[in-house]
Amino acid sequence: MNWLTNVVRPKIKSLLTKKDTPENLWIKCPETGEMVFHRDLEANLYVVPSSGHHMRMPAKARLDTLFDRGEWTAIPSPTVTPDPLKFRDERRYVDRIKDARAKTGKDDAVQIGFGTVEGLVLTAAVQDFEFMGGSLGMAAGEAIVTAMLTARDRGTPFVLFVASGGARMQEGILSLMQMPRTTVAVQALRRAKLPYFVVLTNPTTGGVTASYAMLGDVHIAEPGALIGFAGPRVIEQTIREKLPEGFQRSEYLFDHGMVDMVVPRHQIRGTIANLAHLFMKKDRPKHGTAVVPVADEAA
Repeated sequence: MNWLTNVVRPKIKSLLTKKDTPENLWIKCPETGEMVFHRDLEANLYVVPSSGHHMRMPAKARLDTLFDRGEWTAIPSPTVTPDPLKFRDERRYVDRIKDARAKTGKDDAVQIGFGTVEGLVLTAAVQDFEFMGGSLGMAAGEAIVTAMLTARDRGTPFVLFVASGGARMQEGILSLMQMPRTTVAVQALRRAKLPYFVVLTNPTTGGVTASYAMLGDVHIAEPGALIGFAGPRVIEQTIREKLPEGFQRSEYLFDHGMVDMVVPRHQIRGTIANLAHLFMKKDRPKHGTAVVPVADEAA
């Protein structure tokens, strides 16, 4: 046995080799500065236990939490041209998309699925802020339109969890065109007499707020969420006045009639289930049997 080869060299290599230690094991609460272990935060639906601050929640976790037993079926979105305008600022737009896809493992900012919520079949879509700020581009617009039309064709209620910084500037007018396109899809749900519920999360801003995010039958906001078209700083600079305390936050908007209710994250699933059964005029199943809406009956 060679002591230098078999003992010393492996120890030196172990010191020089970078250990695969997960990052962000501890997450800092923006309100109190408290450090929370990431597993405790995930187990509490990404709500800081002590302060109640609602952190951003991944799209998949949203869908897992919403549907019964975390079981749901993904709905594929149509493929779009990734860089229609060949846009470039400091970097090429196509490179930004590649980085976002590598970081999130998603094709774009919206994920769609359907399953049962307390026995009632429901279609849902989630905007993921981690993908380029949840910005609305052609792919996100196609996904939302697809989700709404799927809900119409299946005769199910539709719920949308919104989190976005607004339109995606790299797609220019093609991004802005998604605002009327999604509005038309909302009208398709209206004609089918199917309910459309919106859950406004932090943040919901820009062109998204000016279109489908404010066209729901019921608007539910998470506590402390920033909701508005332009940011508070931009408004203050424009009107040269100090805005009221908590302006554009969920609680302020509820007090002024802009949202219907402010619901903590742990109660959102139950709230959506109650609303869906109420709007669809369906009784809760006694033994967990799925209540499948029929399109003709809903119409």
